[in-house]
Amino acid sequence: MPALILTLLKLIFVALLFLFVWQISRAITGHLGIGVNRVPTRRSKELVLIRGDDVSGERFKVEDVLVLGRSPQADIVINDPYASEFHMRFVSGDEGLVLHDLGSTNGTYVNGRRVTAPQVLVKGDAVQVGKTVLEVR
Repeated sequence: MPALILTLLKLIFVALLFLFVWQISRAITGHLGIGVNRVPTRRSKELVLIRGDDVSGERFKVEDVLVLGRSPQADIVINDPYASEFHMRFVSGDEGLVLHDLGSTNGTYVNGRRVTAPQVLVKGDAVQVGKTVLEVR
């Protein structure tokens, strides 16, 4: 009888350990955005500057490629101390609008998550660089 109870306790422990590891892996993949199905609702190709020091409310149509940064040579020049000279690039493609971080120091964030690889944007996404926020429309 004690051997049966001990075996049952071992099985319960293994099941709980499996559930724990499964929950941890779900949390990590959700945080990294791996396996998250983001189906574009509409292929958006317009950006609206929601919050920024100098150009709030402006609309930018992305026809081909648009580069955002502090440099005067950037397509969209922003006056944000946290932005790099050439911070990010928006590319209009078949799948919609794709965001590329150009190796910026302070990073680019989409809906609060840091961009580490090219990311397809959907309508309503908020793209943030320092204090500057753009919305995809």
